[in-house]
Amino acid sequence: MKAVKSFPPIEQLRSRTLGRVLIKMGVLTREKVHECLKIQKQRHGAIQIGQIFLELGLIDEKQLQIALAAQRGMEYINLDDIDIPPEVVEKVPAQMAKTYRIVPLEYDKEQNELKVVLDKPDNFRATDDLSTLMGFKVTAKITDPPALENALSKYYETQQEENINELISEIQDDSFLAEYEGRNQSIDLDELKELSESNPVKKLLNLVLLQAIRDKASDIHFEPFENEYKMRYRIDGILYEMIPPPKHIAAALSSRIKVMANLDIAERRLPQDGRISLTVQGNPIDLRVSVLPTMFGESVVLRVLDRSQVSLNLESLGMSKDDLKLVHQLIHKPNGIVIVTGPTGCGKTTTLYSALNELNSIETKLITTEDPVEYDIDGIIQVQMKTDIGLTFARCLRSILRQDPDVVMVGEIRDLETAEIAAQASLTGHLVFTTLHTNDAPSSVARLLDLGVEPFLLTATLEGIIAQRLVRKICENCKTPFEPSEAQLMELALLPEDVKGKKFYYGRGCDKCNSTGYKGRIAIFEIMVFNDEMRDLIMNRASTNVLRTAGQKAGMRMLRYNGMVAIYNGITTIEEVAKETISEGM
Repeated sequence: MKAVKSFPPIEQLRSRTLGRVLIKMGVLTREKVHECLKIQKQRHGAIQIGQIFLELGLIDEKQLQIALAAQRGMEYINLDDIDIPPEVVEKVPAQMAKTYRIVPLEYDKEQNELKVVLDKPDNFRATDDLSTLMGFKVTAKITDPPALENALSKYYETQQEENINELISEIQDDSFLAEYEGRNQSIDLDELKELSESNPVKKLLNLVLLQAIRDKASDIHFEPFENEYKMRYRIDGILYEMIPPPKHIAAALSSRIKVMANLDIAERRLPQDGRISLTVQGNPIDLRVSVLPTMFGESVVLRVLDRSQVSLNLESLGMSKDDLKLVHQLIHKPNGIVIVTGPTGCGKTTTLYSALNELNSIETKLITTEDPVEYDIDGIIQVQMKTDIGLTFARCLRSILRQDPDVVMVGEIRDLETAEIAAQASLTGHLVFTTLHTNDAPSSVARLLDLGVEPFLLTATLEGIIAQRLVRKICENCKTPFEPSEAQLMELALLPEDVKGKKFYYGRGCDKCNSTGYKGRIAIFEIMVFNDEMRDLIMNRASTNVLRTAGQKAGMRMLRYNGMVAIYNGITTIEEVAKETISEGM
């Protein structure tokens, strides 16, 4: 095996074939490369050429790494011979360097260019995220993993990961930021740009984002009030307040977020929506950004969409075997409308995506209209609504039917026009999934009738309605059995004799659940499948209560019933089910 000779200029290697790069590097001969290409052809291209070089012992992993980097125009360097100045090391906080596995090498202040070193040539998202989070122009070089590990230990081991308290103290002492105290509306565009580039603000925001992602928060709130500025996380549906930063950095933080989301930092009078894409520890993260002008500044909310935390699989949603069987029957119907209903943030979109994921195959054309598109799924055509230019659910749905789909998902039925086109789509042989905001499955029918949909259209198209709620799961680490009091049982209209022989649990609170007693959430469902009796009731505009009774007679299990099953199975608590099914009777 040959060692790497003196490295040719990187321009000679960029975008060349891997074999050509290794020949130029003096590692392989032309003859050996041709032999390996023949082997690859014999295997019908089922294996990459680099893997064949490794299998035959012609190169080692390090040489392959160097060649792949050179293909991408990245220069290989030996970190052992380099001493990085402290002022360059400080450009990348310890937490970020360790999370993304990067070490800064050089910084050009005039060009705002940061040169970094990686240990994987395909870790290009690290440079993109560093550029997004810190605002540098980033160029990358490559080294081998042990050398990078040594550099991380050498430059960052002694540095404690900065915590939010320390950063807030640093911000309070920052004289540049202090100049903007009390100047909320009188900051001009140049000053906003300068504020968005402030290093303490960048560090604070990055730390907040990384901590939120690590703690599996679903939302991050930045909220200005008259005398304070709040930062809050939503974890498992509950908001937790963080240490508040000084109020005068409100404009700096909102401007930094707008820069990262490619929004207009000069526009502070109108709401704006955007998106930030990151990759943290190999997981793709989307942050949906909403900026809302308030009396005391801009309120910013980031919705964290962590695809690695969401399993788009019907089996993992928490349905009972019977409910799962019903849902499978509904989503495999040739046509009709299936509605998922519940309040905002109850997991309706996850349920619909899981259904679409199951139907996603070469034989089926799936098209969705969403506002906004939350998760990108390969094989599904997804359309983002833009109401400001007239791209509404109704208008988009008309055009979608000309695209020859088998299954259509309408993000939400908000008006009569959308409801009627969805009904027409199902009548012409399409399966339509959609959502509504109602309290339970039977009241969805009343909602559609209130919108003005004719009863005959509903009876001809509605196949089923799935209502759902999310309840917090008891932390497995501190789960403890207990005997509920009569007052607790009364929350669910239960008597002691009703629960004889049943076990109840709660979470005492521990480090793993931040002393809350809960870790994660699970959905509880109510599934209403329509039969002839229910269709007759809809034709006669029967009340919601009459429909509910008919649904129960046909086997529909109420949200509260399924919630109690989750309690008896030791998954959740009485308080959670009582809170989420407060409007339900038995």
